[in-house]
Amino acid sequence: MSGTPTAAAAPRRREAGSGADRWVVLVVLCVSLLLVAVDATVLHVAVPALTEDLRPGSIELLWIVDVYPLVCASLLILFGTLGDRVGRRRVLLCGYGLFGVASALAALADSAPVLIVARALLGIGGAMIMPATLSILRQVFPDRRERALAIGVWSAVAAVGAAVGPLLGGFLLEHFWWGSVFLVNIPLMLVSLPVGWLLLPESTGDRTGPWDVTGALMAAAGLFGVVLGVKRLGGGETVAGPLTLVPLAAGAALLAGFVRRQHRRPHPLVDLRLFRRPAFSTSVGCIVLAMLALVGLELIAAQYLQLVLGLSPLQTGLRLLPLTLAAMAAGLAGARLLRRFGPRRTVCAGFCVTAAAVVLLTAMGRADTWGLLLAGFLLLGFGLETTLFGAYESMLSEAPQAQAGGAAAIGETSYQLGAGIGIALLGSVMNAAYAPRLTGGVPGVPAEASTAGARSLGEAYDVAALLGGPAGSALRGAAADAFVRGLHVTLLVSAGLLLAGAVMALRLPRAVQGEAVALPGPRDPAEAGLPA
Repeated sequence: MSGTPTAAAAPRRREAGSGADRWVVLVVLCVSLLLVAVDATVLHVAVPALTEDLRPGSIELLWIVDVYPLVCASLLILFGTLGDRVGRRRVLLCGYGLFGVASALAALADSAPVLIVARALLGIGGAMIMPATLSILRQVFPDRRERALAIGVWSAVAAVGAAVGPLLGGFLLEHFWWGSVFLVNIPLMLVSLPVGWLLLPESTGDRTGPWDVTGALMAAAGLFGVVLGVKRLGGGETVAGPLTLVPLAAGAALLAGFVRRQHRRPHPLVDLRLFRRPAFSTSVGCIVLAMLALVGLELIAAQYLQLVLGLSPLQTGLRLLPLTLAAMAAGLAGARLLRRFGPRRTVCAGFCVTAAAVVLLTAMGRADTWGLLLAGFLLLGFGLETTLFGAYESMLSEAPQAQAGGAAAIGETSYQLGAGIGIALLGSVMNAAYAPRLTGGVPGVPAEASTAGARSLGEAYDVAALLGGPAGSALRGAAADAFVRGLHVTLLVSAGLLLAGAVMALRLPRAVQGEAVALPGPRDPAEAGLPA
């Protein structure tokens, strides 16, 4: 059964998927996504201020920053499939309400534990909102050409949100206290709730058979363990450490059990037969690879701009702004590109343009070559957004409408996992290329100081400041040179991954095809491996 509008919906909502109203629905959904995307990055600039006010311990500070994306990534499948079952609009509106309440709690938090709880609640609200926006978009835009344009706008808004977060946070901190970065969500949610209730259509997916509560909890716990382990790797922990290895192993075991359980059930929570479709599985893989490159590169680029070139946080945000503007342009032009060139060439070209941008950026040195950075960031933003747009559109169009929530959740989960793996992988490559150049010793610098500076460029600068004189200058110069060389190695590794993504994209359809054909009905007990 395909997504079915609820009979009791108000007339205004029943007509929301037709005529001009569907574009109003798109605006409401984009506002939802903008809030979630902004909240993922807005806290970063507020960390020094809240640290001074709340005095959290190092572990508490880590959880304040990480608990939001960790909880959000873990619960995407649970709430995406729950929306298919009980109503996508209903889950989205509940997410709005929870997001607003959690924002107020975070803004008024007077201790680190309260802020951690509030950030966790924000993660739950975000997990309710993100897959619902895509699955409702899938319903109100049944025509694939219009849907491609809608997804392009949606993805452009996501790029804007991620970039606006630090800039908005910096502006608010200059005029208000750190809690204002959360308080800004409340008026937007107060508007979104009634507007969403009036305008958004209700729909559900296939309701046959019971909702697999056990499977949903297994997926949530398994993703929590895997994402936690990946984040610890990204923070510099070794894979053999118990606080890294145990979550990774437990999470992988739970996810393996979840996959086995879904294969055996006649009415699975997530129909994994979707992955048998080359377009769907390839799109998911492309999203992972694209995010793997983007997040790791953005992190390293920010460090390069601030520590090597000596730019302020605001100047750094402005230097990265062309990347966001190019991503917006790619999202808005994506529908036309997809129509003209098809998914295969669009996604493949996006990967190749991104790889070319990464190779171009290997010309960066210790001098500020703003023209080179401008060209590289423009190509990087356009190429990556083209890739993500084409992959998301192909993935969502390939899934039957009845499974739009589950498909959207899979796409968002792959997005989050790709981001976490990117930080861990490219961060490890960067460290492996940077550290040996200092641990081997720097002429005129004590061995202990060189070894301490090998941990990171920021620590090297701190040690150099303590040393002072010629030794401090020598350590600072050697560390900056090592970082730039390590950056070049990391960029080349990233280019290789992006070219692998281009090869992977060759499995996508050559041209835009019609609507996805529904998968066969509920599997009989014999096929599911169950007794008749």
